[in-house]
Amino acid sequence: MSIWWRRYCFYSLLLLLLASLFQQRPVEGDDQELKNERQWSREEEEEGQLWSCDLFNGSWVYDDSYPLYDSSVCRAFLRDQFDCLRNGRPDHSYLKYRWQPTGCRLPEFNARDFLLRFTGKRILFVGDSLGLNQWQSLTCMLHAAVPEAQYNFTVNKPFYIFQFPEYNLTITMVWNQFMVDLVDEPGGRVLKLDTISKPGEVWKGNDLLIFDSWHWWFYKPPNQPWDYIQVGNKTYKDMDRIQAFKIALETWAHWIDSNINCSKTRVFFQGISASHYHARDWGRNSTGDCRGETEPLKGTESPMPKNPGTEIVRNVLVHMKNPAYFLDVSALSELRPDGHPGAYGDAQQKGSDCTHWCVAGVPDAWNQLVYAVIALDLSPQFFSNFVSSIIT
Repeated sequence: MSIWWRRYCFYSLLLLLLASLFQQRPVEGDDQELKNERQWSREEEEEGQLWSCDLFNGSWVYDDSYPLYDSSVCRAFLRDQFDCLRNGRPDHSYLKYRWQPTGCRLPEFNARDFLLRFTGKRILFVGDSLGLNQWQSLTCMLHAAVPEAQYNFTVNKPFYIFQFPEYNLTITMVWNQFMVDLVDEPGGRVLKLDTISKPGEVWKGNDLLIFDSWHWWFYKPPNQPWDYIQVGNKTYKDMDRIQAFKIALETWAHWIDSNINCSKTRVFFQGISASHYHARDWGRNSTGDCRGETEPLKGTESPMPKNPGTEIVRNVLVHMKNPAYFLDVSALSELRPDGHPGAYGDAQQKGSDCTHWCVAGVPDAWNQLVYAVIALDLSPQFFSNFVSSIIT
């Protein structure tokens, strides 16, 4: 072989090598599956199906490929309260239902894609045990998809911290039921509806924020964690709780508008998750609760009374300068009396938890909706259009 030919082969191979280095680096895992899914997402958006679809109006359809994961792989960090199978729940059909919006379909939750999108970032949940419920669902969905990836799980109340070192990703839950300031003063514990000081410092610097607040506003002594309510320079022993929630939510919305750059940080408000303590509310001819329910309600609408908190959240969010995403879980959760732990929120099976949700289960759909926003790069105005049409 001549020298020129050897040189030609050498430089040809070198050029091919350099060209390959400048190509887009393939993602880990099933590369073709991710490419197909992202291509599908673009096509779906271009066809306008999602833009003419209310993601929160639909029904639960049976899907034999569900659940999305085996919750037993998460038992090292899954709270007993949400682990219905470990606590002995005998029926498994509640695990087999997928949320199906009317008129469109959601992209499947792709945990590896989610992890890649959030590599080097921080996610923060802020709220009560319903926020913790969703946080547990997300951490389990991700861990089950990449069980080989190292994780760190720490609890330093009010913080619950889950880290994926390989992805430099931190997913934190901070317990804050009211979002506004709750201050210990000489005269007692004061809930200050119009100020956010110390709590807000924790919210800054995150790439994704998911808030929830509702259920704790209606606790009475001795479970009520405050002694007085303060608005401006006026202090009250008590006041209308729905009005108090509205004032606090408006304070939160103003704080978000003033302190969060929504072009860099996505902000969600979880909405009002339904409880099922009165079977007559969803059409049962009994005085029971969620215990014994094994499948969702049929159709797209629940006969349950509408929660006033949902309308308050809609009105506040739509008037924000930079609207947060309204993760409106009310309707889809109303259809799921079967999804609560019921008697299986503890190993003794003595309770009746019809507020929280089994994991795996309903909160997985909430996280799938969050993923749809991220994967399809939907704007808050996408949700605001539906909010405005409902209000006006």
